[in-house]
Amino acid sequence: MAWADGAGTIAMISVSKEGNDVKHVLQSLATGKTLVADVPEAAAYGSRLLIQTSVSLLSSGTERMLVDFGRAGWIRKVRQQPDKVREVIQKMHSDGIWAALEAVKAKLDVPLSLGYSAVGIVRDVGPGVRGFRVGQRVVSNGAHAEVVAVPQNLCARVPEQVPDEQAAFTIVAAIALEGVRLANPTMGECFVVTGLGLIGLLAVQLLRAHGCRVLAVELDESRLALARAYGAAAINGRDANAVLVAAETLSRGRGVDGVLLTLASNSNKPMRQAAQMCRKRGRIVLVGTTGLELNRSDFYSKELSFQVSCSYGPGRYDTDYEEKGHDYPIGYVRWTEQRNFEAVLDMMASGRLNVGPLISHRFPIERAVEAYDLLLSGKPSLGIILEYPKYTNSGDISHTIKLPQGDSPPPVALPVLSFIGAGNYGSRVLLPAFKSAGVCLNTVITTTGVSGAHYGLKFGFRQASTDTASIFQGNDDAVVIATRHDTHACLVVQALNSGKHVFVEKPLALTEGELDRIQDALIRRPDRILMVGFNRRFAPHVRRMKSLLDSIEGPKAFIMTVNAGTIPRGHWTQDPEVGGGRIVGEACHFIDLMRHLAGRPIKEFGIVTLADSVDTATISLSFEDGSLGTIHYLANGHKTVPKERFEVFCSGRVLQLDNFRKLRAFGWPGLHKMVLRRQDKGQRGCVQAFVRAIKDGGAPPIPREELLEVARIGIKLQP
Repeated sequence: MAWADGAGTIAMISVSKEGNDVKHVLQSLATGKTLVADVPEAAAYGSRLLIQTSVSLLSSGTERMLVDFGRAGWIRKVRQQPDKVREVIQKMHSDGIWAALEAVKAKLDVPLSLGYSAVGIVRDVGPGVRGFRVGQRVVSNGAHAEVVAVPQNLCARVPEQVPDEQAAFTIVAAIALEGVRLANPTMGECFVVTGLGLIGLLAVQLLRAHGCRVLAVELDESRLALARAYGAAAINGRDANAVLVAAETLSRGRGVDGVLLTLASNSNKPMRQAAQMCRKRGRIVLVGTTGLELNRSDFYSKELSFQVSCSYGPGRYDTDYEEKGHDYPIGYVRWTEQRNFEAVLDMMASGRLNVGPLISHRFPIERAVEAYDLLLSGKPSLGIILEYPKYTNSGDISHTIKLPQGDSPPPVALPVLSFIGAGNYGSRVLLPAFKSAGVCLNTVITTTGVSGAHYGLKFGFRQASTDTASIFQGNDDAVVIATRHDTHACLVVQALNSGKHVFVEKPLALTEGELDRIQDALIRRPDRILMVGFNRRFAPHVRRMKSLLDSIEGPKAFIMTVNAGTIPRGHWTQDPEVGGGRIVGEACHFIDLMRHLAGRPIKEFGIVTLADSVDTATISLSFEDGSLGTIHYLANGHKTVPKERFEVFCSGRVLQLDNFRKLRAFGWPGLHKMVLRRQDKGQRGCVQAFVRAIKDGGAPPIPREELLEVARIGIKLQP
């Protein structure tokens, strides 16, 4: 396994084997290093299949682009991602330089799984899987790994007549097929395919199967020869005029019916050439990448249609379809991505789609790095196959792997903690905080095993695993839960019932029923500490504010303005079943902050939302001492404006806290302002308070009653 250290270098560390760990091909976007790492076996959960891979196919387009981006220097990375650079600059304006740089570093830190076209045998199925069973041979968009967990709608059964190596082309062929479907060819029409990589050569065959005449355009003569063997006319694209003449000849002087652009280029010339070749009302479909500065006159006079094809077809990037397994009704969506997979496999089985000549190289998985070196070398290659050890069903692949420090006994004086989840916030914020708090990090649990092995090595865990149940059966002192919101309550109850202290990221629960079960577990385990990651009350500025406000007897008025920014409706945090919505999942932070500073229970609460926007709202709170709180949670602001501003008015005095960097005091003797060099929202202070309570056996840093109170109010406020 590898990870980037503070200097941005790659440290190669081998894990100690327990059983037969899963080999997984990974790419560092920070350094460009490609490696074959040993990671724990993934788990079958939800609507996912656990598949033992036999072969997988490298994508010469997408994967070349990812590896090339990773290996590029910082200047080239910046030039290739201008939109991301603008986002970083905006974050610098709002949160400061250090926060922006840390966010960039975190994004580039975790290795990226490569690959999306694999064949294998089903080892296990999740409880939500329908239509698949153990032992079946399937194709999936799984990564280059010995074992992968893939949603059922991204899998298809392989016909007996189709060998594994050919079936490995299914996903790439489905990309070509979706482009062809969008072009809507009819028998006898003529089409041009520009770019003869794997997708282009597959598109040639698919158009021929539709009864179309095809002109293939490419610079590589060997690929042009393959296109001719598949029945297409072919011409070298170096001579642009010759290409136009060939298209004119193919179309009998009428202009071609359509063009599929299956190349990777930054130039605008391929698009203009496509428009020039088309007849009136011709169709252009972009399957690859090209410059998109369109010449209006090229399109206007002919009334051309242009469309970009999205991957494998309908369902792609739809969480309900891919992650939850909800299929589209066939009467309304005839060709989903899964049904495109099946159509490709049927054509392979009948012999109408011949991918055998497209295989140029084969490598065992152990030599995958050589395969990527070949891909980027410029040497001739096309379909590169990775081969895996044969499936034995011996059960010797492990859900848990020991890391280098796993053989040494843990320090006796330190609390032993394990992590469930290592996503963006958990890895970027919580893991460094716990590491510096003086604990022994035992096991890190993740669903795929990749991020677990990576961060396990980086932060000194003893082992990495995908087996959540093992955490509750062990002797750890505490469990940190940093998973998606819908899993929080169940994991908290399991951890408490197994006798562990618990640190859980907010929210504590999504429903009142879940909250009731947590409350029951707390009653059974009064000796266990439950901590929710309400870090803002531990921020240096807030601690100072608390000391000042505690000296004031009268009621206070709190105003929190949160420039939260937009999150797409399809994001998991917006899903009521998974994320619970932004009020219960995020605004609870500010309810807790006001509850903490008021020092009194919340008596009444209410919410008003902006029309057609459930995550732009004003929350009102009133406390038993007469204090008032108003939270303006706004998703309709500008990104360059700082995210949070908190104000307190009381007894003729005012406190203003801007984005947890600058506190200004008006009318407070002895305090004018308090400024930090970098933003501090109290994450480390929150973690240190939890660890200190475990070590000292003291009271919970946040009283249980306050945790339950804030959680219940957040649930009731969610629109």
